[in-house]
Amino acid sequence: MVAAAASLPENPPIELESVPVPKPAPSQRNGRQIYESFRAGLAEPECNAAATSVRWKKHFSQAPVRLARTNDDLLPLFGYVVDALREADLPTEFALIPFVESGYKPGARSASGPAGLWQFIGITARNHGVAMRNGYDGRLSPVESTQAAVRYLKTLNGMFGGDWRLAVMGYNAGEYRILQSMRRAGMNAQNAKPAQLPGLSGITYAYVEKLHALACIFQQADDREEWMRTLDRPVPRLASQVLPADIANLDAWARRQGHDSALLQRLNPALATGFSRGGKPLRVLAPAGKEAMSYIADTAVAQAAPSGSSAAPTPVRPIAAKSTGSALSHTVRRGESAWTIARRYGMRPQQLLARNGLASSAILQPGMVLQLEGDGIGK
Repeated sequence: MVAAAASLPENPPIELESVPVPKPAPSQRNGRQIYESFRAGLAEPECNAAATSVRWKKHFSQAPVRLARTNDDLLPLFGYVVDALREADLPTEFALIPFVESGYKPGARSASGPAGLWQFIGITARNHGVAMRNGYDGRLSPVESTQAAVRYLKTLNGMFGGDWRLAVMGYNAGEYRILQSMRRAGMNAQNAKPAQLPGLSGITYAYVEKLHALACIFQQADDREEWMRTLDRPVPRLASQVLPADIANLDAWARRQGHDSALLQRLNPALATGFSRGGKPLRVLAPAGKEAMSYIADTAVAQAAPSGSSAAPTPVRPIAAKSTGSALSHTVRRGESAWTIARRYGMRPQQLLARNGLASSAILQPGMVLQLEGDGIGK
């Protein structure tokens, strides 16, 4: 629930050009950018209470807590997956699948056979180009498995007419089972009702409920100022990088690059012990630059530093910041984001940012005055 206005500190309106915004290193970004990119990419940005199970909301209640922790790899990994989905023009509901499948643990293994961030079974992994051989299991590579998952989800999304619910049911049960069920019910991608498809397992029906529950949990979390502040920190931008042919183990490459070896081991379980190259290049997931390696320590320092102490401030692109006449405007308060402000006024975050001449990656600062007037905006 949004905090009452009276409990928030009042800041006088200030011109946007006077607000210093820290310029992130190329290897880093603000954690709120990751989250806002996720929210902006949702096919269903509002919580569907009727499709949300109390059971699954309770089951996944710790997901926002993990995203907020500075000593957890979840937020940078989540950012890597969100980026991959946005680049493929896919709904970011799909970024919630690893929460369900593996708890966002690249090295997760199931006793029944599936493995990795996306919990591929062997035959599905091979069908989508994931290398599996003695000494190397590409399902444990977040690079290989995420590339394969995005390719598969792209196929499913197209096959089911862009209905993300049918696509994730296909991801869980196999596309042919879903198509067969649709034919049996006389449905097609345009009129299918996922919850009413016949002959599927309870696990497949629950899959959509789980993702709905996760989306609702995050929507409720971003109404809390304190939680949003925990995301307002530097986070490493993870990128796929080629492991040089002369490198025999991950530790050697970590030393050469100045990386945190323990972090790379956690991110890349496929390469954590002796591995087989199979005559092909191997890719490692790592922060994009050396300055992001000790991101946990950097975050602690940044959180302890006084406000305004960031180096190399860059002014925000100026806009007409003052409200005149009957123009509707909003002064940004501490803890607010483009998402929460846009939702309050019945807008999309992209619309709000574009109207104010701001990039989609912009981080709003307390005291900014945003213009809101335009057709269809409620008060």
